[in-house]
Amino acid sequence: MAVYLDNNATTALDENVLQAMLPFMGHVCGNPSSVHRFGRLQKDAIEQARESVARLVGARAEQVIFTSGGTESNNLLLFGFSRQQLKKKADARIAISAIEHMSLLEPAQHLPLAVDKIAVDSNGCVDLTALQQATGPATALISVMAANNETGAIQQLAPLVEYARQQGCFFHTDASQAAGKIGLNFIESGVHAMTLSAHKLYGPTGVGALVIDKYLPIEKIQFGGSQEKNLRAGTENVAAIVGFGKAAELASAELETRGRQLRALRDALQAGLKKFTAVTVFAEEAERLPNTVQFGVAGFSGETLLMQLDRKAIAVSSGSACTSGKTGPSHVLTAMKVDDALADSAIRVSFGKTNTMSDVDALLNALRDIIEINQQSSVMAANV
Repeated sequence: MAVYLDNNATTALDENVLQAMLPFMGHVCGNPSSVHRFGRLQKDAIEQARESVARLVGARAEQVIFTSGGTESNNLLLFGFSRQQLKKKADARIAISAIEHMSLLEPAQHLPLAVDKIAVDSNGCVDLTALQQATGPATALISVMAANNETGAIQQLAPLVEYARQQGCFFHTDASQAAGKIGLNFIESGVHAMTLSAHKLYGPTGVGALVIDKYLPIEKIQFGGSQEKNLRAGTENVAAIVGFGKAAELASAELETRGRQLRALRDALQAGLKKFTAVTVFAEEAERLPNTVQFGVAGFSGETLLMQLDRKAIAVSSGSACTSGKTGPSHVLTAMKVDDALADSAIRVSFGKTNTMSDVDALLNALRDIIEINQQSSVMAANV
């Protein structure tokens, strides 16, 4: 039986989420912008979902702007903010952490504003000193993710946000991996924008949100209708938004239960990995997501390990799914100053709510077999 351990790439659609979506996948007709009863039914469903997503992250419903996913949310934030800044301050700059997801790093390369990188420590965490070194009087926006998708390292945002406010900077955090795994409170955190993605918490693909504080200067980058408070033109994907709302509702209700279950699996895996001398766990000393372990195995490449595990019907990843196919070590591990050879051997395991201890055992047993076979082959080659 196959074992799926790549939940940071995407989670399986929850059956309860699917059931909530089905009526809006053909049976219930109407455009949510229409004023007749069919349109109002669609609009009401969107607003209920907006309330559920807002509750999950401690925001107000009017702060939630639905998008097609985390990538669009990050693009809307960066380009929408940059356009506003150019009208006020031509020399404005943006600072982003070196470990951000490519959906933020890639668009940042195409901004009309200058971009500065914020360094991280050996555990992949941004500290106040690093933030101070990367920012200055012209810095208008700081972006540091809530939790890293590869290592699972959780950022301590409070001192960073406080510094940003003292400097008159706006602050954004990509919480795509954090939402539904750890508690979040948009309002209390003091951030001005937060990115979310439904398919990271058992919702459908193709839907996400950008949560925005009313004081954040931002304008739309997609033109057409006036949907989503005139920030995201286009007829809403009602079924997907309803699914996002249901997934958020379930995540809110099950947050503590899921956390305990996932943490037990993560800790059991990490304890087992410590028995292998060739294994190094990355960001081991950082507070991490309860479901994530990233490690390297000396003498292997991550892609080779991934394929060998796949042959044993175990699905893991060698890093972010969005960087699959790219050569060279992970930019996250490079920023952490991990040796290139070790970084190239990286494997990420991310548990989901349906995983069990038997899945941990299956992975550890498979790794043991792969490592032992490799060692035996090395001995035989040395004796030839």
